[in-house]
Amino acid sequence: MITLGLFVLGLALLVLGADQLVAGASRIAARLGISSLVIGLTVVAFGTSAPELAVSLTGAIGGQADLALGNVVGSNIFNILFILGITALVAPLPVQPQLIRLDVPLMIVVSGLCWLLALDGVIGRLDGILLALGILTYTTVLVWPSRRPKQPDVDPTAEPPPAPTYKDRLPFQLGQILLGLVMLVIGSRWLVNGAIAAAQTLGVSELVISLTIVAAGTSLPELATSVLAAMRGERDIAVGNVVGSNIFNILCVLGLSSAIAPHGVAVAPAALGFDIPVMTLVAILCLPLFITGKIVARWEGALFLAYYIAYTVYLVLSAWQHPALATYGWAMKWVVLPTTAVLVAALLVRDVWRRDPLPSPRAR
Repeated sequence: MITLGLFVLGLALLVLGADQLVAGASRIAARLGISSLVIGLTVVAFGTSAPELAVSLTGAIGGQADLALGNVVGSNIFNILFILGITALVAPLPVQPQLIRLDVPLMIVVSGLCWLLALDGVIGRLDGILLALGILTYTTVLVWPSRRPKQPDVDPTAEPPPAPTYKDRLPFQLGQILLGLVMLVIGSRWLVNGAIAAAQTLGVSELVISLTIVAAGTSLPELATSVLAAMRGERDIAVGNVVGSNIFNILCVLGLSSAIAPHGVAVAPAALGFDIPVMTLVAILCLPLFITGKIVARWEGALFLAYYIAYTVYLVLSAWQHPALATYGWAMKWVVLPTTAVLVAALLVRDVWRRDPLPSPRAR
């Protein structure tokens, strides 16, 4: 009963916390004249990445700095393939031009940078400081130009605006964000602990638990926030949360962990040979899918989910050293990936073909 209670309470806190976070963030965006996308890329994304930051910094301080890399890489893969996939199934997600011009290319660049810094087997202190400075630069570049004072048109015949309520006050909106973050962190911890206890009671192996529940546990706030944002119509927040969280995880979470750890963050050969390349390829996959149609359609969400399932199956087969691993890996490398590349290329060609030609001077 305690296990079930933890699971239910954790789920309830996740839902309520996500609702409060999205509501407070969207109101502050309107107050400051900042777009919902920028709020999703910064306040919401950084806030929902609090569990990853806490886990990685605790590991770095406690001498388990090598856990920081696995936490960041696993969360980034989960964010795109699972969270973006689920959210797109809930509601197709429009993609703002800024994501295509700046944020997604930056996510690809920092993923590649992480791969480059890991080639020598360790992400050292200087590497960590470089990454941490990157998040400060990114946040400044993102927020400063977006805060443009609005000059509303005054219509003397219009009815006066309604009197402000307590929900329109800045302290209340900041309190909503803080309360939402606290509920997300506590709720994700209770939900993960309850799920682990239930799985152990049912006799599920620790391997399966670690590869599923625990690996996704720190990303549950992102999942709850993005799904709730999509359901509330704040779809810019839903997409910005995922992209911003991935950028934050690499630049801030991994950067601070590497800077604090005495000997930097160790990079396991398996992570360098498989998981980090997968994280980078997944980030690259976002760009053409975002470009085509300027929307993440439901079928694209299903494609992301299918890839996450395939990735998880590979991890399980690899951990068990199953005889089918070689065949499965060959099929993924020489059948699934080339087929996906051909599909994405075809979508890009179709998107270019369908674009309306420029109107003639006479039509103008």
